[in-house]
Amino acid sequence: MQIKKIFLTGILCALLFHTYATPQSGGTIHGKVVHSINGALSGVTVRLLPLQRTVVTDSQGRFSFSALPAGEYTVVVQAMSYLKSHRTLTLAADQQLAINFSLDEEGGREMREVSVLGLSKSQQVNKQPYAVVSIDAKALSNTTMDIGQVLNRVSGARVRESGGVGSDFRFSLNGFSGKQIKFFLDGVPMDNFGSSFQLNNIPVNFADRIEVYKGVVPVWLGGDALGGAVNIVTNSNPGTYIDASYSFGSFNTHKSAVNAGYTAASGFTVQLNAFQNYSDNDYWVNVDVVDHETGLNNPARVRRFHDRYHNETVVLKAGFRGKKFADLLLLGGTFGKNRADIQTGNRMYDVYGSRWRSGNLLQPAIQYTKRNLFTKGLDLRLNGNFNFGEERSVDTAYKRYTWDGTFVFKDPANPDRPGGESSYTDYKFRNNNGVVNAALNYQLNEKHSFSLNELFSTFNRKGKNRLDPDNIFDRQPKITRKYITGLGYRAEFSERFNATAFLKHYYQQNVSYDATSEFNRETGQMEHEIHIRKGNFSKSGYGFAGTYFLWPELQLKGSYERAYRLPENTELFGDMVNERGNSNLRPESSQNINLGATYQQTFNQDHFVSLQASFVYRNAKDYIRSLLLPGGTNGEYIQMSTNESNVKNRGVDAELRYAYRDRFSINTSFTYQNLRNDTEFETLPSGERSKVPSVVYGDRIPNTPYLFGNASSSLYFNNVFQKGNRLSITYNLMYVNRFYLFWPSQGSKNTKLDIPVQWAHDASMVYTVKGGKYNVAVECLNLTDAILYDNFKLQKPSRSFNLKLRYYFSTTAKPAQS
Repeated sequence: MQIKKIFLTGILCALLFHTYATPQSGGTIHGKVVHSINGALSGVTVRLLPLQRTVVTDSQGRFSFSALPAGEYTVVVQAMSYLKSHRTLTLAADQQLAINFSLDEEGGREMREVSVLGLSKSQQVNKQPYAVVSIDAKALSNTTMDIGQVLNRVSGARVRESGGVGSDFRFSLNGFSGKQIKFFLDGVPMDNFGSSFQLNNIPVNFADRIEVYKGVVPVWLGGDALGGAVNIVTNSNPGTYIDASYSFGSFNTHKSAVNAGYTAASGFTVQLNAFQNYSDNDYWVNVDVVDHETGLNNPARVRRFHDRYHNETVVLKAGFRGKKFADLLLLGGTFGKNRADIQTGNRMYDVYGSRWRSGNLLQPAIQYTKRNLFTKGLDLRLNGNFNFGEERSVDTAYKRYTWDGTFVFKDPANPDRPGGESSYTDYKFRNNNGVVNAALNYQLNEKHSFSLNELFSTFNRKGKNRLDPDNIFDRQPKITRKYITGLGYRAEFSERFNATAFLKHYYQQNVSYDATSEFNRETGQMEHEIHIRKGNFSKSGYGFAGTYFLWPELQLKGSYERAYRLPENTELFGDMVNERGNSNLRPESSQNINLGATYQQTFNQDHFVSLQASFVYRNAKDYIRSLLLPGGTNGEYIQMSTNESNVKNRGVDAELRYAYRDRFSINTSFTYQNLRNDTEFETLPSGERSKVPSVVYGDRIPNTPYLFGNASSSLYFNNVFQKGNRLSITYNLMYVNRFYLFWPSQGSKNTKLDIPVQWAHDASMVYTVKGGKYNVAVECLNLTDAILYDNFKLQKPSRSFNLKLRYYFSTTAKPAQS
């Protein structure tokens, strides 16, 4: 409570200072900057001469200069990849003067083409002091990629899946992975979206852009991210539009998506996002097939036979925009369902033929924003949602399968005896969880602003095993509550230099009910006793970030953060499928440093070059990582999270992009991360260090790639067959260096399990008609049919072919073309 009082006192002082510091008279010049196709332009630099005052347009393209004396002024508007524009005007005393600008693009489309790999940022995102990459998802709308596949092309990022469409995934960013990276949808945490709405089943058409924050995360996003965050931004522009697509591919894969919006003159708004994914996932894998009679392993190439997946999701919102009571008020929700067969456990050796899981999502939501609340410059943003959905895990077949699809009964003498392939269960549970996020931003003047963010989340899992309904252990609830408060201050000292500083307070309460059973000889019955375990955590963190433009083409960035990350629900309580919970997990903390530089230059209007490089340092305490432990009923390995006392990472990543006119572009990225165990002595379960030296001190963290990269090149042909039509051909390359599955220093060199060097090749061709209204795309993934691996050496899909058809219509804007 003390830290919250400090935050509120800071805001109150800012309001009082504004009262005395802001002039109360003078004229105003305000306006809006737009592009004829893309609409409002945010992040555009607007200068007022001769006063040398500078502002940046907001998300609606608006700008304003206030408290101006009468006189003659020149307004200069400039943005990267757009032609500079200026206008001279005369302002009378106390006059309110409006002036609008419409910018044209500079040198054709080369800047927009580079954004195909998400490497061209808007000016607003680029000027932030954080290590951030903004991906233009619109330019990828003609591909069959999901959000996860898009992120896999960002330097420092890896999306590691357990299989094909709809499989479990783990996202890593500069050495941090899993729940250490937070995901947001339009600034709202996605912690409670359930299995029907995950990173790797959301089509790229769903997003307008994707922002990847490496390391320090802005206060306005909230949450307890330790190593970075991903913010998926959807189309929020007013207007009427429809974006519909359908794709078909190998392994009987079908994907479809519809995004539509309507805004009436009265301000009434409706937004619809719907998507569907289906796949048999029967791709080829190289495995050992067990002979039922001899017990010997025979190497073979077979198809996966029990991995069917489907999901259907609808996001519907309706409300008003541009009203006195709200700039935006939307009510609606997210509704969906999914079902997935479970083919493997955590290793390829564990093969199943009957297990499956399912889930549904029923999540009402509210979104509210109001600018100039009570006073000019005070903006409010409020979001809330609650998931009433249900999840289910089923394992009832008493069989042992092999990779050729055949099976034997586990008990030949009693083949009808139930038992399950892993554990006999039909467990239904509700992860009833909700999120409320409130944010205040106060623009003191053109150079100084304050922000206050409060995030509350709640989780309460209740479930029952239908096959063992009286099992008291299964019925015990698991509860967590989180409160995360952040206060930030931002100063734009000049057009070249801006900085931000922030404080955060973290609080978590965990409640678990443990049951013990004892047989009472007197009554002849089992007696149960419930023990309530409560855990509370309260800490404060802080950080700062700054950026300086040494020249207009060269930007320097630096940031530092003392961050905390509270254990997530699946880490504490498991996922009821392949992950076991660990209620003894301790929150992890880290000191994060990011240093980076970006150079961008256009030569002779024909050649565009961009180079970005960064250095990362992470010093984590009680680092939470996932490991495999023997513990399944049939000898399979179970995944569980555990704490490592000290983990350090020093890494670098770089990106190079080049584009020639509207004809050719190439993009490359490289990442090296030296993530090592820095725990010199063994750690006791209580978290205290012992005097026993750690045998893996100095080892690389296992099951984590440390050297990888991507490259992509594209050729563009305009006016193919007809004016306005466009053909693009793209080639992608992915490289991952060899790394060990377990601790590198343990075991014999000849027998240690590793994941070998991997090269993956993809190719695609896109043909757009009438400026992007009609689109056809064909692509081949894993062109050479290489054996590719991912998390815990699970094999990725073999070669596949896909065809996608897309239609786009809008009364306000045209789509970006691939």
